[in-house]
Amino acid sequence: MKENKFFGIAFLAVLFISFIFVATQIPATHSSPKNLPIGLVLEDEGQMGQTFVEMIQKNSQSAKENPFKWVIIKNEQDMNEMLANQELYGALYIPKDFSEKYASFQTPTPTSAVLKIYINQGKNTNVATMVTQALSTMIGKMNDNVSNQLLAVVEKNNIPLNVDQVRTYLTPIQSEIVNVHETGKLGNAPLSFFQPIWISSLISALLLWFAGRHRKFNSVAEQLKFRGFQALVAIMLGLFGGYLLTWYSTWMLDYEFAHFSHVALFLSLTCATFILLILAVTTWIQFAGLPIFILLMFFGLPLLQIAPEMLPTFYVDWIYPWLPFRFMFEGLKEILFFSGELWNAAAMTLCWIAVTSILVILLYVINRKSYTNDSAEEISPVLEGK
Repeated sequence: MKENKFFGIAFLAVLFISFIFVATQIPATHSSPKNLPIGLVLEDEGQMGQTFVEMIQKNSQSAKENPFKWVIIKNEQDMNEMLANQELYGALYIPKDFSEKYASFQTPTPTSAVLKIYINQGKNTNVATMVTQALSTMIGKMNDNVSNQLLAVVEKNNIPLNVDQVRTYLTPIQSEIVNVHETGKLGNAPLSFFQPIWISSLISALLLWFAGRHRKFNSVAEQLKFRGFQALVAIMLGLFGGYLLTWYSTWMLDYEFAHFSHVALFLSLTCATFILLILAVTTWIQFAGLPIFILLMFFGLPLLQIAPEMLPTFYVDWIYPWLPFRFMFEGLKEILFFSGELWNAAAMTLCWIAVTSILVILLYVINRKSYTNDSAEEISPVLEGK
């Protein structure tokens, strides 16, 4: 009859696994853009530029769910700096001649006013597409409104128009899309690196843990030496894995990196950090740590593809900040699409995680179960410095 318990376990497994995998889809199914920071640059000193800005702000305030948070910026230079610092997903730029060109509709030679839509592709490729469509649609609607007003005046006053004037009156406001920090063929690179690094780090850490799982030590110094060697091997594995994965991506995925060594070293740091983190946890809580890192992968992967502003509040406050691999995404984006610098904020955070993990591994020397019975009584005096 004992064998029959597996029938019940099978039902429990289906219940639990189906729940987990459906739960991982919650962020994607309930994601909606809210308060995405979009720059609004007004360099036009005329009345129409200010009127246009007020129109945008009024429409945003009247909307039930506002996808954008408009950030007023003084000039184009400040806008470019904010885009480079990943503070904005995009920007709408109103040039100095906006009012002047709008006033030209009162003359025989009208000229369409041009607005520039800046799209920060490197910050988030999915959001970049959405922002492009939304801003283009918004400018299109405003163009239709202005065009209808102008044509109404022409019709009322029976003003004759030539073909060129008709074309201009139909498109009084045009938009020009400018992509900055372009992703090119590397748009999916941060995502494509995630699973190979995480899975290889998880397996490497488990193998290192198995190497010392049942090992007994005669002294604190002996165990410190072994734990230190574990950490050293983890760093070497990270270096090997980082360069190997970068080379694989250029060979099999046809990726071309402007700074190959920067990408390889950052992935090496990431891989070593993940190995050390997993090893530190499994060293203390053993197999109980394995489900944690497996669930992190399934729950974390959907979150990394969505902008934080699109996530439910619970995930933003309690899940997203604790994902260790989000630093891999942020650091890679910085290297691939922005400054190209290896030593960035994400790399610094990964270093701190790695150092903390090493300290946690070394602290395992206080576990009395890791020593032989003959020397167990000598551990406390040694640790207390007696």
